[in-house]
Amino acid sequence: MTSTSGVGAGTTAAANSNTNNPGSTVDYDTFLKLLVTQLKNQDPTSPMETTQYMAQLASFSQVEQTIQTNNKLDEILTSSAIGQANELIGHTVTSPDGSTTGTVSSVRITSNGLVANLDDGTEMLIGAGVTVA
Repeated sequence: MTSTSGVGAGTTAAANSNTNNPGSTVDYDTFLKLLVTQLKNQDPTSPMETTQYMAQLASFSQVEQTIQTNNKLDEILTSSAIGQANELIGHTVTSPDGSTTGTVSSVRITSNGLVANLDDGTEMLIGAGVTVA
């Protein structure tokens, strides 16, 4: 089941994702520390070119931005699902084959999508072909 507590929480840095699973990701500060250590320990007779460092920094920055974008998209999708769930309550839904019909009393958000709990106790996955009246 998808948790809705994070909707609107507004994560602003990739470091926030580190609190969910520390050790699995490297934040921007850690990357900079590694870069400085790499500079200190490089072979003075064959130093790495500045363009290589800049490429590493740009790559890490791009990955960090992608992570932040994915987090925001997850928040938007969850918020959208909550809005859709709210609109279904009290409406009559019919399965694509017409075998199940009932009034929606509550809705759960799962990884598969919205699951409507009908007034007779049955559950129906809301997907393609379901009729809402």
